[in-house]
Amino acid sequence: GKKPLRQKIVDELKHYYNGFHLLWIDTKVAARMVWRLLHGQVLTRRERRRLLRTCADLFRLVPFLVFVIVPFMEFLLPVFLKLFPEMLPSTFETESKKEEKQKKKLNAKLELAKFLRETIAEMAKRNKADTG
Repeated sequence: GKKPLRQKIVDELKHYYNGFHLLWIDTKVAARMVWRLLHGQVLTRRERRRLLRTCADLFRLVPFLVFVIVPFMEFLLPVFLKLFPEMLPSTFETESKKEEKQKKKLNAKLELAKFLRETIAEMAKRNKADTG
């Protein structure tokens, strides 16, 4: 069934609270990684990706905060998210958006694999014709 308006508002507030909380945790972890980097330690590939994601999230937070701070501008947030889907920090993404993004990536990889397979088959035909 449909949720009442009050419940929708509470759910959205919880979503944004959790998003800010996760971003705070990621920022603390990233600060420790930067500290380690400054003291000559090497980061693993996973740590480097997490550090880059957190830095990107912090840069994405600036335009997002404008929507939170300016009164009544939060009503325009869905419009801007439709125009700029990567505007929200990763900690604010819903599960459905994450699944949708993964499906798009998978489809792109499948199309690339199909293209490469067809290209290799075409090259094999040409080589066979040249040698035959």
